[in-house]
Amino acid sequence: MQPQAAFLNPDEVKYANGALVQLPYPTNDVRLMTQFATEAASRIFRPGFRYSKAEVLLMDICQPGEFTDDLFAVNQPVSSDRLMAALDSINGKWGRGTLRTGSVPVTPDWGMRRELMSQSYTTRLDQLWVVKAK
Repeated sequence: MQPQAAFLNPDEVKYANGALVQLPYPTNDVRLMTQFATEAASRIFRPGFRYSKAEVLLMDICQPGEFTDDLFAVNQPVSSDRLMAALDSINGKWGRGTLRTGSVPVTPDWGMRRELMSQSYTTRLDQLWVVKAK
């Protein structure tokens, strides 16, 4: 977790910090990842700054079944696997963000800047070039 404040504004005080968190076991549970990211953010948050972004870096990502831990290691509960499968199924059927953690607002008051976004010539028909030969 790494928040940044005022990096593009020379008149404001700049602040950056980071926190490394190790999850207790390999997981795909968004609730556990959100909990640990929130705890990390609360440890390094400083009031009085205008934060512009926060980065979350996931390391040592592996497929289920690829990670081998010791015999006594705690594993992700089966109920968590079933819940995440249900969440993915519902979001796949009804659209991304249909179900989400309670910490994500339904209509966030921020959005990604798209001024410098590249064209989608290969993925959107309305942006596909038309070539005519004579």
